[in-house]
Amino acid sequence: MSIFDIINLVGGLAIFLYGMGLLSEKLEKIAGGKLEAIFEKLTSNRFKGLFLGMIVTALVQSSTATTVMLVGFVNSGLMRLSQAISVIMGANVGTTVTTWILALSGLESDNIWVQLLNPKNFSPILALIGIVMRMMSKQDRKKDVGGILIGFALLMTGMSMMTTSVAPLQYSPKFASLLTAFTNPVLGLIVGAVVTAILHSSAASVGMLQALSASTKSFTFGMAIPIILGQNIGTCVTALVSSIGANKNAKRVAVTHLYFNLIGSVAVLILYLILDRIIDFSFKDQLVTGFSVAIVHTVFNVFTTALLLPFTEGLEKLAYLTIKDNREAGEAEPTVILDERFLKTPGMALEQCRNVTNRMASISKNTISLAIDTIKVYDDDKAQMIVQDEDTVDKYEDVIGSYLVKASLRSMTAADNKTVSSILHAIGDFERISDHAVNLLDSAKEINEKGLEFSNQAKRELDVLFRALEDILKITVRAFTDHDVETARRVEPLEEVVDNLCAEMKNRHIDRLRDQVCTIEQGFVFTDILTNVERVSDHCSNIAVNIIQISDGTLENHEYLQNLKKSENEDFLRQVDEYSLKYLLPQGRD
Repeated sequence: MSIFDIINLVGGLAIFLYGMGLLSEKLEKIAGGKLEAIFEKLTSNRFKGLFLGMIVTALVQSSTATTVMLVGFVNSGLMRLSQAISVIMGANVGTTVTTWILALSGLESDNIWVQLLNPKNFSPILALIGIVMRMMSKQDRKKDVGGILIGFALLMTGMSMMTTSVAPLQYSPKFASLLTAFTNPVLGLIVGAVVTAILHSSAASVGMLQALSASTKSFTFGMAIPIILGQNIGTCVTALVSSIGANKNAKRVAVTHLYFNLIGSVAVLILYLILDRIIDFSFKDQLVTGFSVAIVHTVFNVFTTALLLPFTEGLEKLAYLTIKDNREAGEAEPTVILDERFLKTPGMALEQCRNVTNRMASISKNTISLAIDTIKVYDDDKAQMIVQDEDTVDKYEDVIGSYLVKASLRSMTAADNKTVSSILHAIGDFERISDHAVNLLDSAKEINEKGLEFSNQAKRELDVLFRALEDILKITVRAFTDHDVETARRVEPLEEVVDNLCAEMKNRHIDRLRDQVCTIEQGFVFTDILTNVERVSDHCSNIAVNIIQISDGTLENHEYLQNLKKSENEDFLRQVDEYSLKYLLPQGRD
């Protein structure tokens, strides 16, 4: 084997790894946030989780990627450890799809139809199509599909280069003598684990074994089986590394992945050696091919999954014994809102962001409801909750904003860019809404501390205004969380009514001051309340208009509102009339 063969081997491995990475990255990007929804829906029992792990891993072409996703899900609190275990098992079965695709490169026949099944023969065409799509298309999705095709072609090119470069080894006496070391199954297990750990990919490690077995025609089943078992142990390293800095449940996911593969590999190896002593397997001295490696890899993973699936609870307990809670030491789990592991898949990262923003929106809405309650009847516990929730919302804004900045540096689809814009606009408004809740709390404190009491008429008017305020908040939050443009269109008419209510209430308040029904001191507090309510409805309008704008891809907010109100939009005017009747201020005077 010459220096040029070694260069080709290293180059082929590099192209193989890059192709696999590109293929996996683009598949994950196209799937985007849909993967999260699938994970959440299909992990209600172990069999659904198993099936899910198989499908997702087959789609993204990487069991490591699936496991790292699971670490992120558990770290973010979106999935329990018990749900993740069966998905891990399914991922081990799903990853065998890659080895079968690689095995097709060994197909040889004079029949043209059989030749067309060999990826080496059609991958150049896929590469050409992929490059044309990347260069000519303006749509991000088509460019990503082109990336998938190019990634697959590079994968097969790297495999072909590795196969060709190691072919001279079949005539090397030194290589033949080296192979005798692999007759020791324990050494084979260790080598398989170490090589896979270095490559961070069991598929790449198996691909190398397939290339070596196809070219050198020197590997027997007795040598290959322990190596394949070791490869399944080595693939756990990436998940273990990704769990560094995560919370304890996320670490338990990585540890469970290790235990599953370790127990399965050792159990199968011991069973194989025992049966070999009893039966003396004749096939162990037969040479393996690329297809043989794929068969062994598949049989092992299916058998291990079937063996350990009934013991998911035992694996969970083992993980808890390994990573203990340390509750006696008073150790608290860090609160993780967004997990940076998902940044590798922007679509999924933004879906996480949206989920957290939804929680932020709900908290902001709740602060206003609590503030209204404290104005009606002051309560210290509710007052403390408002302050705490407002502080939480501030932290959410900082974390989400920083996360979005990092996510926006990645390659994103047009839909992802719209999501970033929508969330960035919303978090500032939700944060300001919670600030106004604190302002309303200040008014409530002043009312309570100074013993102020509004007139009965003013109280009835505030009741109407507060109902309108809670309604506009409810509609706004629903429009944002459900991505509902039609619901968002209902916000601006109600905001118009809230403004009208505030204007009318200010006029009525002036009349009460003139008639000495209210005092100047009461008037300051009353006006502050109206101002804050008006500001909250303005922020609701901002959120709703941005939802509409991003969906339509049209004008700036100010221009949109001007056109809406100047054009005498019939639907807008109809809704204003409906809300005006619903929130009609009571007549009469105290």
